Amino acid sequence: MPHDPILISDTRGWLIKAAHDLRGAEIDLADNPPLLDDVMFHCQQTAERSLKAFLTFHNRPFRKTHSLEEIGEACLVIDESLAPIIDKAVPLTEYAWAFRYPGESEMPSMEEAREAFKVAQLVHKAILDRLPEEARP
Repeated sequence: MPHDPILISDTRGWLIKAAHDLRGAEIDLADNPPLLDDVMFHCQQTAERSLKAFLTFHNRPFRKTHSLEEIGEACLVIDESLAPIIDKAVPLTEYAWAFRYPGESEMPSMEEAREAFKVAQLVHKAILDRLPEEARP
């Protein structure tokens, strides 16, 4: 049975945003000098938007929140096998706001940024793998 075209379109919209954030993180990481605070923000957004795509596809409502724990727990109701991936993603939550204002947070290290990027890639791929081809960008 074909999927609801509106649901597919909405899911794809979230995945496109997540892919743009992943690309932004990659560009910022490769810049000279790298924009490490921006990398961290884009990694958090990649994870958040990927998980929201998963919830959207499964027609599960969610609040406007950056909490990867909250969003992740809603995803686990649908697919418990996401638990190890969500556990890795939850610490990215703080990067939705950590570097918004000068002097509030110490800049992340290159190692932290690379690790966040790996986690963002992992979350994004895990969600893509769990959605039908027609929902993918």
